[in-house]
Amino acid sequence: MKKIIRLFVISLLILPGALLSQNNNWGVDFHGFVKTDFFYDTHEVITAREGHFLLYPSNDKYDVNGKIINDRGSFNILSIQTRLTGKITAPDVLGAKTGGIIEGAFFGHSEGDINGFRLRHAFVKLEWENTSLLAGQYWHPMFVTEVFPDVVSFNTGAPFQPFSRNPQLRITQKVGISRFIFAAYSQRDFASPGPEGSSSIYLRNSGIPGLHFQASFNIDNLLLGAGIDYKSLLPEKASENNFYSDNKVQSFSAVAFGKLTSGDFTAKLEGVYGQNLFDLLMLGGYAVNETDINSGVKNFTNLNIYSVWTDLSYGKDVQIGLFAGYTQNNGAENNVTAYYSRGSNIDYVYRISPRVVFNSGKLRIAGEVEYTVAAYGTTGSEGKVYDSKEIANLRVLTGIYLFF
Repeated sequence: MKKIIRLFVISLLILPGALLSQNNNWGVDFHGFVKTDFFYDTHEVITAREGHFLLYPSNDKYDVNGKIINDRGSFNILSIQTRLTGKITAPDVLGAKTGGIIEGAFFGHSEGDINGFRLRHAFVKLEWENTSLLAGQYWHPMFVTEVFPDVVSFNTGAPFQPFSRNPQLRITQKVGISRFIFAAYSQRDFASPGPEGSSSIYLRNSGIPGLHFQASFNIDNLLLGAGIDYKSLLPEKASENNFYSDNKVQSFSAVAFGKLTSGDFTAKLEGVYGQNLFDLLMLGGYAVNETDINSGVKNFTNLNIYSVWTDLSYGKDVQIGLFAGYTQNNGAENNVTAYYSRGSNIDYVYRISPRVVFNSGKLRIAGEVEYTVAAYGTTGSEGKVYDSKEIANLRVLTGIYLFF
């Protein structure tokens, strides 16, 4: 039995190469990287996966004598960002180049699943001369793959940069220097909050997928673009008193971005103004603004935020870079009574993050300092935050990569 199992495993490993040798139009090419992060924080932080994915410092917590409990340092060493990607090539279908990607990492699905192998991307892509169709799990369209921060930290600029991977159907059309994207998406690992916790059920129950339209223009070394996004949630189908409810949260967001390249110098800039962006690992979400006394049926309102960031880098084998980001909580248009959100008591967050990266063949050693400040205060009736106090954290991070 053990011999049969060994033969089965060996066949799985050599089959892609055998297929490639027989037919250059079909096979799987594996690549990825091994990465270990070493990091130290001066203050307790809001994070995921044992501190690996940093968002911002936590609010001060006090003991019975008024001493701050969480204003102290901590460190960790993790290799959970290690990644494996399988690039699939296949024969042409319907006159289109056909391929796909399967990609995973050891980030896990939750804190309890850390080190677990987690699906990142899984999609099929058909490419014609000027049109492409992507079906599967990939970056949310507001995560613009040509314009995102080149930081060392795994947060990739969150909570200033939209960060989410979604199952989707995406059509891309090129017209001269222009590119247009239309996508319909659902949620999986990055979900909206609600009465039952964070879940994709609220988007699914609305009966409408998330929708996104984006246009960009590439002129020589300059890329400019903008997009709009629509999302509808149904937080509850019935009230706690068992009365029917069809009150949805309908949210609109916009993103604008640019990238300038000149030799080894690159400058990127992006701005987001949006509603209910919890699922993109940004501030905000939505809230209850009124509840019917008799039925218990709730009405909901969006929480609004804006965010802007820039990333500058220069060099190739030795690269220096600087990231800076700012995001502001703009509250709601109505008075609110309960929140389904992130950072409802935060007025704003900003970050300044310089880095140095050394590349030598397949080896990379990168160092970064992240100075992140969150301003905590008192939340008013309309969701805005007043009398805020800044809480800071300094993260010192070193990452060592080996690509294959």
